[in-house]
Amino acid sequence: MAPSVTSFGPLRCERAFSSASLPSGSPRGEGIHPLQCPLAPVTMVANACWIDSSHQPARQASPSSFVSCTSPLPPPPQTMATGVDSSNGSGKMDLKTDYAAPRMSTEDNADHFLESLGYKPELSRNRSTAQVAFMSFVLASIPYGLATTLIYPMIGGGSVVVIWGWVLVSLIIVCVAASLGEITSVYPTAGGVYYQAFMLSPPNWRRIASWVCGWLYVVGNITITLAVNFGTALFFIGCINVFDKGLDAEGAPIPMIAGNSWQQFLIFLAITVLCNLISSLGNKWLPWIDTAAIFWTFAGVIAITITILVMAKNGRNSGAYVFGNFETSSGWPKGWSFMVGLLHAGYATSSTGMIISMCEEVQEPATQVPKAMVATIFINTFAGLLFLVPLMFVMPAGEIAAIIDSGQPVPYIIKSAVGSPGGAIGLLVPLMVLALICGIGCTTAASRCVWAFARDGAIPGSKWWVTVNKKLDVPLNAMMLSMVVQIVLGLINFGSAVAFNAFSGVGVICLTASYATPIAINMLTGRRHVADAPFRLGKFGYFANFVAVAWSLLALPLFCMPTNYPVTKVENVNFASVVFAAAMAISALWYIVWGHRNYAGPPVQEHQHTL
Repeated sequence: MAPSVTSFGPLRCERAFSSASLPSGSPRGEGIHPLQCPLAPVTMVANACWIDSSHQPARQASPSSFVSCTSPLPPPPQTMATGVDSSNGSGKMDLKTDYAAPRMSTEDNADHFLESLGYKPELSRNRSTAQVAFMSFVLASIPYGLATTLIYPMIGGGSVVVIWGWVLVSLIIVCVAASLGEITSVYPTAGGVYYQAFMLSPPNWRRIASWVCGWLYVVGNITITLAVNFGTALFFIGCINVFDKGLDAEGAPIPMIAGNSWQQFLIFLAITVLCNLISSLGNKWLPWIDTAAIFWTFAGVIAITITILVMAKNGRNSGAYVFGNFETSSGWPKGWSFMVGLLHAGYATSSTGMIISMCEEVQEPATQVPKAMVATIFINTFAGLLFLVPLMFVMPAGEIAAIIDSGQPVPYIIKSAVGSPGGAIGLLVPLMVLALICGIGCTTAASRCVWAFARDGAIPGSKWWVTVNKKLDVPLNAMMLSMVVQIVLGLINFGSAVAFNAFSGVGVICLTASYATPIAINMLTGRRHVADAPFRLGKFGYFANFVAVAWSLLALPLFCMPTNYPVTKVENVNFASVVFAAAMAISALWYIVWGHRNYAGPPVQEHQHTL
């Protein structure tokens, strides 16, 4: 690999260390002793300690010959543009190339580029642009993602919140996806947002920024996958209960499944194990499952739409009702009630950044993943409206309280529209299948997130979780860790269903906060790191970044609020803030006890140089 010349202003220099003592990859910074450098300015040339694409061991250098230098002045050289001679044959520095983050040109191999970031490629790149877009779609799984949480906007204001809340949040999430996509095009690794937070932060703050962001990202991935699989269990129960055993003494239908705690847990357990089995054993087929899912989704939604609009046993609501009727039962003031109802759309779009963890399985991640992230939002928005608007037209307007009490509004509305349980279950099957595919997608993305964070040494027992099963081509141990954590957390439902329900909100909160971290850092540092990004927002960048951060600041307290007010029963308490605070407290404690001494962050190329 060609050497690179870099010139620094006043320097903080650190004594070189033996490359033989380092893990595979670039220098991590462990055990370096500060040494004040008397030379300023100084020009240095990177030597053969840079790891090349053949994975040959770095050349041993004597401590007296080399120093590792990091500039504390902006703009900090985050990584070196690989294979570029910055001197341009003149011995003079080129600011555009010397301070630029590494770029993936059309000629570069994605694995070669990953090596330049300090990582060994271990996963197969088996996804095209369309396939990664389809997986991003599967992670949100519209309309299933909207079906399981429809109760929130129904309480918050009815059809107005259902329709316009979805449109509003979708427009906001376009800004989130575009902002993340721009950063991802510069740093396309499985580490996702925590890697980006590290690279974008000033040197003195990068470790703590990546640690906090990483734990938010990991907790968010695991808890949102837990929420998806447990939500699927509850949705299955609601679908089965379109059939009933007759009527009780008061004339209410007797459900086929009571839906008590042990029934919920067993169905959840079966779904979780099934998703992990398919994700691990069928990894090479997952891109095709995702591809089939998008056609399955639109076929199912069209079938539901046509059937319920044509049959409409209880009649159809007017357009004025669907798009203009605001009817809240939350107890909150109308404005805040509308906002609380946005949890529905927030939950459905919370998976936006999870697809970044698949970067190391995409053929051209610097361009494919950002395009997929943004394109998926528009597909999701259209699919969501195609599903929600017909539901609101056939929803029995006089039965809002009964719809809310059912806990699963979609099965109730569809059964009411078609007039028979058999017809209803037939229309619900597409959503049930999509729910399982969503669980598989979330399981896959969460395992990559856990694996990447463990690879950088932030998770206890990292050496066990970084192993990639070569036969299956998946990080199997990381996947099993994620699964076990979900199952253990699922047991909480036996003690308190109210406390367990907080995990849906926690997943949204953690993921939203993790997305906001690199976006905010990028904006506050003048967006200089993305100046030459392959996926560049240009003048739209600051606006998109501002909207994304503003949404996060609103969403964090919003999704900690109880759905109903005043809170007179424990069932109405939202424990999301408690669970979120507990997760962050554990993360902070682990950093104090272990992380501040052992966690160096991702393997940034803080190169060794000759004086």
